[in-house]
Amino acid sequence: MSADTAFTPMDTDEVAAFADSVRGTLARLWPAPTSAADGDLAKLWRTAAELGWLELGGDGAIAAAVAAVRELGRVACPLPVMDAFVATRLFPQDGELRDGIAAGEIRVVASVDDGTGAQIRHLDAAQQATHLLTFPASGGTALLRPLQEAEETAGLAVPAWSRVTPGAPETSVEVDAATADEAVVLLRLQLAVRALGAAERAHEMAVAHAKERRQFGKVIGSFGAVQQRVATCQIDVGAGDLLVTDAVRALEENTPDRLLAAEIAVAHAAASAPRVQLGAQHTLAAIGYFEEHDAPWLFRRVHGDVTRLRTLPRAAGDVGDVLVEGNGSLPVADLGETGEAFRAEVRALFDTFADRLGGSTMDLDRELVQAVADRGWLGFAWPESKGGRGATLAEQVVLNEETAYRRAPISKALGAVMLLGNSILKHGTQEQQDTFLPLIRRGELSFCLGYSEPEAGSDLASLRTRAVREEGTASGSDEAGSGGHWVINGQKLWTTGGHTSDWVWLAVRTDPDASPRHAGITMFLIPMDTPGITVQQHRALSGEISCTVFYDDVRVPDSMRVGAVDGGWKVITDALAGERITMGNIAAALHRQLDDLLTHVRENPEGTVGPRGSHARALLTELAVGVQATRALVASAIGATSQDAGARLAPPMAGVLGGELAERFGEAVLDILGPDAALSAEVPGVPGGGAFEYGLRLSVMYVVGGGTNDIQRGLIARALGLPR
Repeated sequence: MSADTAFTPMDTDEVAAFADSVRGTLARLWPAPTSAADGDLAKLWRTAAELGWLELGGDGAIAAAVAAVRELGRVACPLPVMDAFVATRLFPQDGELRDGIAAGEIRVVASVDDGTGAQIRHLDAAQQATHLLTFPASGGTALLRPLQEAEETAGLAVPAWSRVTPGAPETSVEVDAATADEAVVLLRLQLAVRALGAAERAHEMAVAHAKERRQFGKVIGSFGAVQQRVATCQIDVGAGDLLVTDAVRALEENTPDRLLAAEIAVAHAAASAPRVQLGAQHTLAAIGYFEEHDAPWLFRRVHGDVTRLRTLPRAAGDVGDVLVEGNGSLPVADLGETGEAFRAEVRALFDTFADRLGGSTMDLDRELVQAVADRGWLGFAWPESKGGRGATLAEQVVLNEETAYRRAPISKALGAVMLLGNSILKHGTQEQQDTFLPLIRRGELSFCLGYSEPEAGSDLASLRTRAVREEGTASGSDEAGSGGHWVINGQKLWTTGGHTSDWVWLAVRTDPDASPRHAGITMFLIPMDTPGITVQQHRALSGEISCTVFYDDVRVPDSMRVGAVDGGWKVITDALAGERITMGNIAAALHRQLDDLLTHVRENPEGTVGPRGSHARALLTELAVGVQATRALVASAIGATSQDAGARLAPPMAGVLGGELAERFGEAVLDILGPDAALSAEVPGVPGGGAFEYGLRLSVMYVVGGGTNDIQRGLIARALGLPR
């Protein structure tokens, strides 16, 4: 038998309706995780058969099967839905077996084995099962045998695992290596999804508890430590759910990398579900430690399912093994026909400039910028009347992703579009649009950001740099250029590129008494050679130059104001909204580093990462899974923001994970490759062309720039409803 039986795609509404049905059935027969202690699994198995849950394998309904497994995990129930799914797929021609499984008369538990062992250990639901399915992970003879004996083995798992003794085979089938590998992955996916579902339920209870439990006169959800922990768990849960969704989609679409996508979801859940569960236990504290509460039963389910993954090894190995021993990369992120067609265009252009790529993204190659501008890609999402062509969100994301992945030196030109161009389009006067938009479309607007101050970093609303209208000048109109001048005094910090920029996008306070604080901020776009501006250079850990900029009686005309007086916060937030397009840049940069690492490792696998099971290969798996999780969160954040749904939660989750993965990536590569990875691009033949040590130095900025990760976790906590 070969793996040529396709899965059947289901739409979101169908899957949701099926999950609701499963949830309703469990509410009657296994209503809570505490049911694990004395629930009637045999009755639930019979009911599942009556409702068609055990026919899903024959229908190829993988999305429904995964949805059922997730709901089972949330109530700590080990009903082996996927075992029945796999058995039906391995014996597609055996109608009698299929009917018996569907009717609940043949109740199958499955395991990886060569079929010769006298006993199989650590099986869930064996006390209620009638048959054991075993098959070699690398292909061979799959056997279905009746259970002669099932002995409970007490321990962490409840209901307890069993040690089983099977009888003589009743039926068998030959399965090829690909079919066996798919079956193993599906069984592993069951354990991972169930553990993730259990951990997610515990996390939800912890969040609810944090909103109600009071200590020291306050709701504990207002404590910083609780907020940070809850946010971290939410990131793990969110990324895990997205990776499972991606895996199901890949299986339904029969993509070449579908099993890798599924195994990435498994690996992520194996690492994150226990973290989330323990985080929930810490938040619930003593109330979640006693067995009257659901948490202990979820704890048992999470840890039991994760450790059982070791009983289902893939012949292809772990994620790191697949990547090291193959020649591919991570599963592709398909942005649709329009996006992928444009990706081909971008790659073709970058290929013609291959010798200009791969250096620091802080550089600017004028010839390449000109080539991009000539194709109309700078500002191409703008309306035609402003020089654009109404490009799709997917096309904008592709351009930024490919720029980051190929390390194309055009990032500053793209930044001008995202951070300035879109705001000038929305808030600028006609004169400002006529002046600046053509410069941006040509990639000729060199600018820096004047945001941060000594007392205003992540808390931008606290800025103190003042702009005061000169006495006697016009002030009766909000239209920029309505007359008069402003005098600016103050200091800005961490103004990257301030020493070479022609313009500064400057946030100042025009009403010191405004409430709330952000209500008194106004934006200006000012030439950096304006008298009174002094620049002091500082070299950052990454090597780039960032500046302290002093503004001493800087006199500027009102025509340099962008947007309404005291309306700068809206201008700033609109500018930052453009960052949804660039969210994928960190993920794309880390993806490139991963591919560079794989290229180097494949030249000498034994000498760099050693054999299967090594610490270095485990690190490689961790990095690959982390990059894919970041990509999944970024895709979710872009979609959520563009649709104005979930915008408060998805972007900070993506930002936190990406920044911290960048730090972890740099340190892990040093661990894997040793001192060679600490050498710069100046050294000939250095692994990754020096990108690894540069990436490590740059990674700190991903965590502290644009609002520290501590602040971002606070935003996540707010979005979950925790109080200030």
